[in-house]
Formats: sequence, C-alpha cells, structure tokens
Amino acid sequence: MSVSEIKASYAEFADWMHRLEWIDRAITGRHRRLRFSDVEGKVLDVACGTGTNFRYLPETVELVGIDISPEMLTKADDTLADLGRDGTLREMDAQDLAFPDDSFDAVISALSTCTFPDPVAALREMERVCKPGGTIRLVEHGRSDVGPIARFQEWRADAHYAKSGCRWTQEPRDVVEAAGLSVEDTSTGLFGTITTFEITPSKTND
Repeated sequence: MSVSEIKASYAEFADWMHRLEWIDRAITGRHRRLRFSDVEGKVLDVACGTGTNFRYLPETVELVGIDISPEMLTKADDTLADLGRDGTLREMDAQDLAFPDDSFDAVISALSTCTFPDPVAALREMERVCKPGGTIRLVEHGRSDVGPIARFQEWRADAHYAKSGCRWTQEPRDVVEAAGLSVEDTSTGLFGTITTFEITPSKTND
C-alpha cells in the first residue's frame, strides 16, 4: 500500500484499534515492557498509533510520538490524558522524519515495519535521528516458527494485507539486516511471531 492508502485505512480503524488496545497489551505488553521500560532522555515513538507504548515508558522521559494518521494521533492524545502524561504528537511519515540528525536519546517502535511501504528506509531514518550512543528499540511481528501457525498466516497473508496494509509474514530480522543496523540484543516469543531488538546506532560521538 502507498502512504495515502495506509493513512486512509487507519482513519477507518483508529477507533476500533483504540477500543481493543487491551487485547494488544495482553499479547505484547511483556515484550514492550522488556524493551521500552529502561529508555531515558528524549524519546521518539515512531508510528505510535493509539499510544499503546506510552504506558511502558519511564515517566521521566521527554516523549515525542509521530504517526501518519491524524485519527490515530487523536486516540494517542486520549491515551496521554488517560495516563496523566505529557507528550508531543506530530503527524509525520516514518520514512521521512522531519527531525535533524541526532535528535533523540532513544527511538522506539512497535508492530510498525510490517506496514511501512519501505521499512528499510524507515529504519534508517530511525537511526539517523538517534544520537550516537543512543538506542533504538523495536518490537515487531512476523511469520511464526510453528508450522500450523505459519501455514495459517501464509493462507491469510494476502487478505490480511488487503484489509489492513500489514505484511503478516514478514521476517523482522531480515528487514533489520537489510537496513544495516547493529543489533545488540534480540529475542523471540509468542511462537516466533514476536521479535524484539535492541539496536545501537552505527555512528560514534565526535
């Protein structure tokens, strides 16, 4: 899907996704907490959606969330209010971030690379805006390593993509490798459908 098509899709599903966020948290919450709970400083949440990640971040961080969908950002703003937290939300394409180089101490994203038209470009943008010595944290989903689940995903992959713009059977490790990112740590869970990453930007302090 193009960026405009993804934007239109999320306009339709934003309210539904916000209402069912508790299911997402039940499934992926422990993985988000593992990767996001110890970040510090100024933090960018790329493709923040309805704000599911916000509750897993330390209250001391300076939070900036971006998403391509204004409807998603409206729900993310509601999430900030519900949590009693401050944050800045901006409508923006993850593949072309409107921030200078080295703007953030940490960049996080969850369940996002499956929807970007060019996920490699988006990951390289995350690295560009992350400070030397900073950290990039990802929680992604993809093809299961359990045969029956993988076969079901493959059977439904085209219909799932047509409905939601989500590549259900992507291989997150392949996408991260193609972006040339330096992985410090990675883990897999939920029958191989969830893969998390801790990534160090491939640049050094001057």
